[in-house]
Amino acid sequence: MHIPVLLKETVDALAVKRGGVYVDGTLGRAGHAREILLRGGAGTTLVGIDRDGQALDESAAHLKDFTGVKVALVHGRHGDIAEICGNEVPDGVDGILLDLGVSSPQLDEAERGFSFQLDGPLDMRMDSSCGETAAEFVAARTEAELADVLREFGEEPNARRIAHAIVRARAARPIETTGQLAELVEKTVGRRGRHHPATRTFQALRMAVNDEIGELRRALEGGLSILKAGGRFAVITFESLTDRIVKQCFAAHVGKMLSLQQGGERWEGSLPRVRPVTRRAVTATKDEISINPRSRSAKLRAVERT
Repeated sequence: MHIPVLLKETVDALAVKRGGVYVDGTLGRAGHAREILLRGGAGTTLVGIDRDGQALDESAAHLKDFTGVKVALVHGRHGDIAEICGNEVPDGVDGILLDLGVSSPQLDEAERGFSFQLDGPLDMRMDSSCGETAAEFVAARTEAELADVLREFGEEPNARRIAHAIVRARAARPIETTGQLAELVEKTVGRRGRHHPATRTFQALRMAVNDEIGELRRALEGGLSILKAGGRFAVITFESLTDRIVKQCFAAHVGKMLSLQQGGERWEGSLPRVRPVTRRAVTATKDEISINPRSRSAKLRAVERT
């Protein structure tokens, strides 16, 4: 069963109001969306966006019992949130949620190729109907390009060694399964500590294949642009890289007051202007972690448009 991470904390941060307009840009299996609709009640509008067609089909089933609400499910990228909402809810929105990273159902399906713990085709596409697979990505990049990806998106300290090992291995035999890649990384860097040595490599390839960082940056700026005054934007991250991007983006829009030499103050920052709802990242409680270990690395940040 899929358990939504930081459910109460996230929907609390959105301050859902009766009959509001909300966007779940990473709908998944609609765990957060259901809670938004429950709190919003009759007259609430929800736009759910996801790249995963299977997730959208399952979400439609999970949300079909709601009456008196408007639900629009869109097969698309959250990076296109401004354009999508311009069509669906042109007058702006009261709240936006992004729950980033790979979902538990995706990890649990070997054929999706996200997990190094389940052997399957090396795919990793959020939208399995289009785009380059991770196997094709690994086969087409130079050693230097692979090292750059592992370093930038996985923050992998052994990026050069792993990239070199990948290039050597693929010359003898195509790397086509998650098991092949996981075993190769483990043989290259060894195994120590509680995390599998291929964790960062799989993260980096997943992010590269799905352009997750580019999508995130577009979603943050696009989402802020469509918020109504008083509207809130909540983002859940699971990696230090994505959390840092969210933190920096929100901080830039919070801005700061600068003292002027001639007297007085001037606000400096990115538009539109927001105020922080969470002063620091909100993390899961011990009770939640015991029930849902995936929540251990989750961080929630939220802002309100002023």
